[in-house]
Amino acid sequence: MATEYGSQTRPEFRGYDPDERPERRHFLPPVLRAPFEGRTWREFGYLLLSLPLSIFLFTYAITMVSLGAGLLITFLGIPVLAAGLAGCRGFAAMERSRARGLLGLDVASPSPLRAKKPGAFAWMGAVLKSGTSWRNLLYAFLHFPWAIFAFVVAVNFWVVGWGLLTYPLWQWVFPTYTGQDGIQLYGDASHNFQLDAPFEILLTALVGLLVTLVTPWIIRALTTVDRALVTGLLGASQLDTRVVELESDRGVVVDTAAADLRRIERDLHDGAQARLVALAMDLGLAKEKLQEDPQAAARMVDEAHGEVKVALQELRDLARGIHPAVLTDRGLDAALSALAARCTVPVQVEVDLPARPAPAIEGIAYFTVSELLQNVSKHAQASRATVDVWRAGERLMLQVGDDGGGGADVSSGSGLAGLAERLDAVDGILVVNSPVGGPTSVSAELPWRG
Repeated sequence: MATEYGSQTRPEFRGYDPDERPERRHFLPPVLRAPFEGRTWREFGYLLLSLPLSIFLFTYAITMVSLGAGLLITFLGIPVLAAGLAGCRGFAAMERSRARGLLGLDVASPSPLRAKKPGAFAWMGAVLKSGTSWRNLLYAFLHFPWAIFAFVVAVNFWVVGWGLLTYPLWQWVFPTYTGQDGIQLYGDASHNFQLDAPFEILLTALVGLLVTLVTPWIIRALTTVDRALVTGLLGASQLDTRVVELESDRGVVVDTAAADLRRIERDLHDGAQARLVALAMDLGLAKEKLQEDPQAAARMVDEAHGEVKVALQELRDLARGIHPAVLTDRGLDAALSALAARCTVPVQVEVDLPARPAPAIEGIAYFTVSELLQNVSKHAQASRATVDVWRAGERLMLQVGDDGGGGADVSSGSGLAGLAERLDAVDGILVVNSPVGGPTSVSAELPWRG
């Protein structure tokens, strides 16, 4: 089912980056700007620094590992090897900072060492068992030959390019015995060839210009390998990253559950509980008046009956807010239709699902649509809205749109920010497209199975 809303269509999105910014307009093409851009000079500086740093790091690593391995026949080998690996971890932190400053590469730091017990022996065991330590050591070995190669290539292209480009300015510094100026390419007792004619000087400068324009792209290609080495060997492993994500998601889930419990307690205390207390008091008064004034007692019982109906409705609404029965019994299609019926604007609901997703995902999708429709009712000033739900691979996709005034923003700290955190806790994504003046389209992506 292909559903369209205005100019918005179903988004097939992954990896949405809300921090993307349009690039500034430049009058010069990239190939002419590259030699003068700050990025090129920073990357060239990175390659220049890599050689001395890699020599020192390689020397340190090979010395400590060789010494530690040689001393393993005694107890001294273990602390020496642990100290060597710990030093590699320190150098890795420095390399991540250098890559962040010169390459703009933000690599997540691995998890810190966690010894199970206090003491030097526990610390040495943690260092030796840490995969991060050995990956940092591997970086010290692999980066050394690469740094030599990258340094030689970058410096030669850089010096040759700029040297030939500026050759007309300094070619006079090469005087010869014949009185001619310029670089002598070859020569013997009978003849020689020098770059001294105007055409030859111009051609040399053109060759230098070509090399200078190509050099930034060669440097970027070289630093691409450095980026891969830093990311793969010095950054957090996938397991570390996943653990951090799960810890963060667990905090969000706990906070959300606590907030829901507080909301339920507040609703019970201020709503149904207060009505039931008043109902008990009214029935007590009616019981006292039953013998003296039966008609007044009957009126009080009738009023109490009305209060019972109101209390029951509040309890139903509260139960629906926890987990609606229609969602459990009939699925998302019926539950979202019931939500749409209670919205203050007309809502068109289309659900195209071959089967029901995991119950937890189904519940999150329901409450996501519920909160988005509440935003439409309260803030959008819209005349109509749409809800579209479908499956794309192993993902549950939903989109809520309206023709209101727009201007919704996740970064403003509104309820959309909390909703985005809830979706992120289950590896979901929330994308808001709401230009000022409208229309608004909010898309969410959830895993099909929790």
